[in-house]
Amino acid sequence: MLACLLQLCYYSVAVIAVGVLLGIIVLLCKTKPYPNIVRHKDEETFLDPKTIKNVDFPSIEEPPTLELSVIVPAYNEEKRLPTMLDECLAFLEEKSKKDSTFTYEVIIVSDGSSDATVSVALKYSKQFGAEKVRVMELVENRGKGGAVRLGVLSARGRQLLFADADGATKFPDYDKLAEALNALAPEWRNDGLAVGSRAHLEDESIASRSFIRTVLMHGFHMLVWLFAVRSVRDTQCGFKLFTRSTARKLFASLHVQRWAFDVELLFIAERLKLPMAEVAVRWTEIDGSKLSPFWSWLQMGMDLVMIWVRYLVGAWRIAAIQKKEN
Repeated sequence: MLACLLQLCYYSVAVIAVGVLLGIIVLLCKTKPYPNIVRHKDEETFLDPKTIKNVDFPSIEEPPTLELSVIVPAYNEEKRLPTMLDECLAFLEEKSKKDSTFTYEVIIVSDGSSDATVSVALKYSKQFGAEKVRVMELVENRGKGGAVRLGVLSARGRQLLFADADGATKFPDYDKLAEALNALAPEWRNDGLAVGSRAHLEDESIASRSFIRTVLMHGFHMLVWLFAVRSVRDTQCGFKLFTRSTARKLFASLHVQRWAFDVELLFIAERLKLPMAEVAVRWTEIDGSKLSPFWSWLQMGMDLVMIWVRYLVGAWRIAAIQKKEN
């Protein structure tokens, strides 16, 4: 009887091992090691509302010509976008008046929106000028990560900030991130990133959340720590600042285009041992979120496990490491 049980266990382990091996082979054969970044012709230009002409976006591979580029991904955000842009642009205008060396641009990336997001954004471009506010209209929905990446690839700044369109994070907290990043990387050619964080608000958020949402939040945080990122407590805050050099490295290897893209970005940063700072920011929950707590966190949980697996078996690779090895 014991011999039969041992034999059954042996065969079970063998079947599992073969299944795992076949899974790895499929991943290696079917998955491209580096992302295939698709950009349609219409996404390579922006409209200048004053001249009514389309102008080519620059490339992040070119030298910077501004201090700060703000990337705002927006999917059907006609209602929430104006509040965010009003605060953002008022702050940036005031800062540029006080410091003549501070120059900026805001790139609003409409991620295949079906509402009036583009029209709303173009009003700001007309008001402030296309030198300061540019609108990228994606012809199809890419996901938040895909939208942020295409905005980053078209940015002119020495530093690049991506900020959510809902305005949940108080934009003046940019100064706190910039101070932390400048301490890590004084020049744009240096590597570094400053990550906005709501971790200090966790106790308060638990008190106002349902039991199920609290369990989901802690479960997701545990999975992030186990499989992906250990040096940052809050990976999902939509307020992150990069040097131009770091943005080039991270977004060249970003595979995940939807909600879990933040996790992969920070996972790559940890693998590259890039200097990082987590900075507490002010944050307020804004109505109108596109996320369903259960299904979105379940999807993100599955994504981050797959991030870990694909990098572990070599199905996904980091371009910066490959360049260094070559």
